[in-house]
Amino acid sequence: MKPTNSAPSGSAVAFEEQFGRRVAARLSAGNMELPHEFGERLRAARVQALARRKVAPELRTASAPVVVSYGRTAILGGGWWTRIGSVVPLVALVAGLMAISVIQEDRRTDELAEVDSALLTDDLPPAAYTDPGFAQFLKTSDAAER
Repeated sequence: MKPTNSAPSGSAVAFEEQFGRRVAARLSAGNMELPHEFGERLRAARVQALARRKVAPELRTASAPVVVSYGRTAILGGGWWTRIGSVVPLVALVAGLMAISVIQEDRRTDELAEVDSALLTDDLPPAAYTDPGFAQFLKTSDAAER
């Protein structure tokens, strides 16, 4: 079985087609020794593979931008404006998320600075807050006030 090429021999498409024909010939030659049930399953698998195969690039149709005119205006359908229009929301989303992150970090820094300044300007030294007796004193003074 000699493969026939529909494309030029130097192209990648022709090489792929040749390779596929050689593999198919090898598989068909080994198919004769298998039981009938396996042969039918292989045939069904080949039919499915052919149904799912990719369309060759030469057979695809390319879509071009369409200009639709209505009165004195022209609308460009597809092309760059569509691509830009689909990227703009993504850029806005990323910019918004970055702005939210910066604002939250600033607020957190302000809160920490406020706590630090309250601790440093208080009448008690900062070491008093880590003393276990001070925590007990606060609990008993709150209970006595109630």
